[in-house]
Amino acid sequence: MAAPTARDSAGLRSPAQIPLRPAAETTHLAGLRAGRIPVFSPTPHVPQGYPAKAFVGEAVPFDVVAFREGHDLIGVHLRLASPDGRETLHRLSPLEDGTDRWRTTVALDLPGDWRYRFEAFSDDFGTWAHAADVKAVAGVDVPVMCALGVQLLAAAARQADRPAAEIRILKAAATTLRKAQKTADAVSLRAVAVDAALAEAFTARPLASLGSVIDWLPLRVERHRAGVGAWYEFFPRSEGAVRRKDGTVKSGTFRTAARRLPGVAGMGFDVVYLVPIHPIGTTNRKGRNNTLTTEPGDPGSPYAIGSPDGGHDAIHPELGTEKDLRAFIRAAAKEGLEVALDLALQASPDHPWVTEHPEWFTTLPDGTIAYAENPPKKYQDIYPINFDNDPAGSYAEMLRVVMHWVRLGVKIFRVDNPHTKPLQFWEWLIAEVNAQDPDVIFLAEAFTRPAVMRALAAVGFQQSYSYFTWRNTKAELEEFLTSVSHETSDYMRPNLFVNTHDILTEYLQYGGRAAYRIRACIAATAAPIWGVYAGYELIENVARPGSEENIDNEKYEYKFRDWEGAEQRGESLAPLLRRLNEIRREHPALGQLRSFAAHWSDDDAVLVYSKHLDAAFTGTGRADTIIVVANVDPHSVRETTVHLDTTVWGVEPGDEFEVEDLLTGAVWIWRDHNYVRLDAFAEPVHILKVKERS
Repeated sequence: MAAPTARDSAGLRSPAQIPLRPAAETTHLAGLRAGRIPVFSPTPHVPQGYPAKAFVGEAVPFDVVAFREGHDLIGVHLRLASPDGRETLHRLSPLEDGTDRWRTTVALDLPGDWRYRFEAFSDDFGTWAHAADVKAVAGVDVPVMCALGVQLLAAAARQADRPAAEIRILKAAATTLRKAQKTADAVSLRAVAVDAALAEAFTARPLASLGSVIDWLPLRVERHRAGVGAWYEFFPRSEGAVRRKDGTVKSGTFRTAARRLPGVAGMGFDVVYLVPIHPIGTTNRKGRNNTLTTEPGDPGSPYAIGSPDGGHDAIHPELGTEKDLRAFIRAAAKEGLEVALDLALQASPDHPWVTEHPEWFTTLPDGTIAYAENPPKKYQDIYPINFDNDPAGSYAEMLRVVMHWVRLGVKIFRVDNPHTKPLQFWEWLIAEVNAQDPDVIFLAEAFTRPAVMRALAAVGFQQSYSYFTWRNTKAELEEFLTSVSHETSDYMRPNLFVNTHDILTEYLQYGGRAAYRIRACIAATAAPIWGVYAGYELIENVARPGSEENIDNEKYEYKFRDWEGAEQRGESLAPLLRRLNEIRREHPALGQLRSFAAHWSDDDAVLVYSKHLDAAFTGTGRADTIIVVANVDPHSVRETTVHLDTTVWGVEPGDEFEVEDLLTGAVWIWRDHNYVRLDAFAEPVHILKVKERS
């Protein structure tokens, strides 16, 4: 196994342990009880003892509150233990905002279960250096401060693991102080107190006492795709479908659907997500537009899973065979795509489970099985599973089903309505699957109450749908994006789908082409994971009356789309989606969730935010900063002033810097206050790259 590497905000990389100096007194804190140096509120942290989450390459801020009485200085270390037991030590810096919070940022490159803890200590040299500086300037107690400094330097020089070069620096400084003590030389005292080489030596290897250590906390680092990706959803039965002369339709297959993969990859997507591919029941089959009346040839909803042809471990005969699915997965991989499969744990009345395991369903007093409902919606073609009737049997079967597809090459599952199944079940299932294959990723399609969504993420779901779909105004988006980037980012990763086969929001229905451009630009830049449902690029915005679903919904019929023709005619948003995904790949700041920072504008419809990543984490040696300015009103032209906290990316207020619009190529000189004009009918969004000053 490769050695774990942990790059911190100072740019240091070392798998070796840097030992904390032996303390005169060390208090081990059980939980978060106060010790000699109080340590509170560590992050990343998840309630109930669940591990915090990170993904390979994520720049994770580690924060803690630590302080002591009086004026003596303290230091704080983060100790990280990798999955193979190696340890690294990282020095935290105070935030200087009056909160007593300390921080360091570390990127972890080894997947697996890590542990971390914070170690606070009295910074003896730092305390002396501060006092010596102040007293030297005032000309007070110079001989005493020199004598105290000599004692500290001598003690540090005796430490066995000090490099020889550091020991020479320490001894030279001690000699200077001895001479200064004899003559009360305040200038020499201050020179030692502010010496940068000494400060660096004691930062790396502090002379510490009165230490406190909190208990180890868990941190799970998952593969990169768990935290970063661009998803594209389509129905394989529609891709390559052919309408016969009699009006019926010959279904597309995995073989014909594979022809769409180069187009999806060409738009820069990483994941192609397939709705359920299993046999579909005929009992209570839904017709077009979710009616209870079917016509000959209506394919039915793929979520009504199960027929005499099989259940959740079977493939719809019209799509192909397991061999065909493997070929589709190989074709996707050749294009740089991973395949995600819908995991919908429910059954049609024709599912083999209904006869083989009737105890897995809820039987009503009249002897019938209860079908699924989400009032006022009714799903007469679906039976929900009752996991409480036979937990051992039903749990084991669901695990078998998932591992069946994993063995066929599927490593990502979009889970349908997980909030309608017991939380305990998901905690067990995800842990069991990841124990066998830690690369498997689960996305929770849980549009439900905040507590439930967060609990699903805490117990193991690597990704989550979110409220982004319905957050449209500037105020709503600022609040939402700040929350998911900072309040829940220790464990919940939002996947910002702009639409789904179930959801066509009023914003998209009535906002026209501008609305589609605006939503795509925000989703692609505000979070590392985003997605679209096929047809988004064609502005399919007509809803079934009285609903938030597309009319002629693809769940109940085949769709025929002219992808190439629409792009040739200039009607497709594929070029925009392609460019957005190019920008995401070119700018590592957009691959981070926690880097989001909201800024301001004078217009209630102009959203402003930035994503910044320090040079230590970009892999290029240069910092990366993106500013997004979006007119979220798709019906207007907006002129306003935007106000930026430029210190986020290290520019002093009032200083000039150059920005380039990555959508248009325009270049401007900006400051912290800037005029913008955004025409929703032409260019409603600026995606600006901040150019580093030479």
